[in-house]
Amino acid sequence: MDPATHDHAIIINTGRCGSTMLSDLIAEQPDTLSVQEFLMWVTPGIAGEKVLTGPAYWAALSAPSTQLATLFRTGLVPSEVRYPAHGRWAGNLAELPQILATTLPKISADPDLLYDMLAGLVPAFPEQPLARHHRMFLDLLTSLAGRRRWVERSGGSSNIAPYLLKDFPDARVVYLTRDWADTARSMSRHSCFQLMQLRVELVGRYGLDPFEIAPGQRVPAEVERYLPDRLTAETLRERGEDVRRYQGLCAFLASQAEQAIVDARPRRLLRMAYEDIIDDPLPQLERLGRFLGFEDWQPWARRVVGSVKARSGAQEMVVGA
Repeated sequence: MDPATHDHAIIINTGRCGSTMLSDLIAEQPDTLSVQEFLMWVTPGIAGEKVLTGPAYWAALSAPSTQLATLFRTGLVPSEVRYPAHGRWAGNLAELPQILATTLPKISADPDLLYDMLAGLVPAFPEQPLARHHRMFLDLLTSLAGRRRWVERSGGSSNIAPYLLKDFPDARVVYLTRDWADTARSMSRHSCFQLMQLRVELVGRYGLDPFEIAPGQRVPAEVERYLPDRLTAETLRERGEDVRRYQGLCAFLASQAEQAIVDARPRRLLRMAYEDIIDDPLPQLERLGRFLGFEDWQPWARRVVGSVKARSGAQEMVVGA
């Protein structure tokens, strides 16, 4: 099986900078599939040249997320999780397949049904590099939805920008930024970014990620409290009180994205700033629609601009992951 290829775009961002808002507005364009929280949060590690069979790829997509399971256990469920309360896994969220946390519920009113459909198709993918699996999967979702293009957006995707630009060289690339001070304050109150900052810090300090410890691997005593089965909501909240940690995270993520852009030199790149969108949304949305190839870019921008204006007085309501 080889799904038809589609025009596509990726929104690179630090997170907490309005990217969810853009994804939701893009979803209002009838020819476009807005894919959320896939390449950063769902897929089995986009880095490297790993080759997987179709069944192995689907097993990775349908496995539960240790990170989300930890947040479920501590009661810090991020707002981006959209799995319905009546869903098949609603009573056992620790075992919720990663793809069902946000990505499929944002696409279908019946994400379990779409999941079952994909379970019958994705294992037939050929053995191939991980990046090719990602492209086939996103093209398949787009075909199933009857759309002409897909736009993927994951909060914090600046962290993997080098791999995104390498593995999707023909993608249209939107690079969305926001003032670091405002972004850091928002990150410090968000459980996913509290967890991201912790992992980045520990990799830098000890050379290990507490969420990727091999069975039997020994860790420094000071890291033990951060292991998935020991981490508490109180620990994450306490760490969130020091905004400087998240200013450092913003600097790291921005440097990842900027260097990736310099190295890859994407052929089609659009830089956007959250503040510009909020201050004067219509021309910014028109720029975005034209860049993404919307034939109805002007009517689309006029149709959705009210969603930005209505919220412009409350930044945290506008800003997503």
